[in-house]
Amino acid sequence: MGRKWANIVAKKTKLDANNSKIYAKFGIEIYVAAKQGEPDPHSNQKLKFVIDRAKTYNVPKHIIDRAIEKAKGAGGGDFQELRYEGFGPNGSMIIVDALTNNVNRTAGDVRAAYSKNGGNMGVSGSVTYLFDNTAIFGIANKDADELLEELMEADIDVRDVVQEDDQAIVYAEPNDFQEVRAALENMGITEFSVAEIEMVPQSEVTLAGDDLRLFERMLETLEDNEDVQKVYHNVNLDDVE
Repeated sequence: MGRKWANIVAKKTKLDANNSKIYAKFGIEIYVAAKQGEPDPHSNQKLKFVIDRAKTYNVPKHIIDRAIEKAKGAGGGDFQELRYEGFGPNGSMIIVDALTNNVNRTAGDVRAAYSKNGGNMGVSGSVTYLFDNTAIFGIANKDADELLEELMEADIDVRDVVQEDDQAIVYAEPNDFQEVRAALENMGITEFSVAEIEMVPQSEVTLAGDDLRLFERMLETLEDNEDVQKVYHNVNLDDVE
């Protein structure tokens, strides 16, 4: 899974470099999670999950607190969680997760991003079956074999633990995200290079020339959209400068 992991790291690094956008996106996601349930992460597992993810992106506490406080108030935006699936140039596939208070606006923007860059939006289910929903944790300066042994001793089931350079990468079932994270924290691991639930492609394609240029423009357009929370794809970007 080395290449898939590299794509996830590259995406996170890009987001980390643009703090204002990532803070805004997490602010909305925290607000929605708090609004849909109790505004307390101790009793709202979805909210706890979003906050834990936000911390791996170094989202400041005041951003998190402000979003929760806003959710406690009356009224507010009526956000919907939406998923769009589609195809890009030359066998590429893209999944877009959005949170929006204007479905028509978001659907139009996403459709345009596909169609103007050599792709087209597909129907629900046209792409997701070729991706695996996976909980992923990255732990720097940790040996994968030792970590797997520790997880087995703690009776924690995971899909795999692999070594990627100086990091141990844990792959687990998405429903086990909180259990695995708690187990890792009980081992004294409190910092993660990545702690996410990702749609991991079962296979990847490599693009070049105009296909790559169109795909990268599509990706940039989607990631810059304020309604888009996550973008998943099956393009190997390891060797792209």
